[in-house]
Amino acid sequence: QILSKGELQVSDKERHTQLEQMFRDIATIVADKCVNPETKRPYTVILIERAMKDIHYSVKPHKSTKQQALEVIRQLKETMQIERAHMRLRFVLPAKEGKKLKEKLKPLIKVIENEDFQEQLEIVCLIDPGCFREIDELIRSETKGKGTLEVLSLKDVEEGDEKLE
Repeated sequence: QILSKGELQVSDKERHTQLEQMFRDIATIVADKCVNPETKRPYTVILIERAMKDIHYSVKPHKSTKQQALEVIRQLKETMQIERAHMRLRFVLPAKEGKKLKEKLKPLIKVIENEDFQEQLEIVCLIDPGCFREIDELIRSETKGKGTLEVLSLKDVEEGDEKLE
């Protein structure tokens, strides 16, 4: 009876350590996915942890760390300059559907970096990672498998040292 329906007792210290580890994991995911929109540079994990403490974020032990990280990003946007790092994509669309599809994709694209229209429409652009699935489905359904979508980089960030003048 106890073995099949009983619960394992977890000590206070063990629970505290578990929650602390989850807090650190969430901060790491947020730091990995986000940048400062002005400088396009990533935030450090320690800075994110401090910001999470400032907004009094409490870890929910039964939710996944990724779900909670996305929740934290939303809450941090209210108090600091933070946004998800953009994804760089390239789509190649057949000429027929290209123009029509471009109009539908425009609201989802943040920045068009390169556009080439000869036999087919080729666009290199930056998007918000939240729109990726929507863009992918739109291209698949509209071109009936003829259009291609290629992820060039998962996050567009500035690397290296910042130059001061």
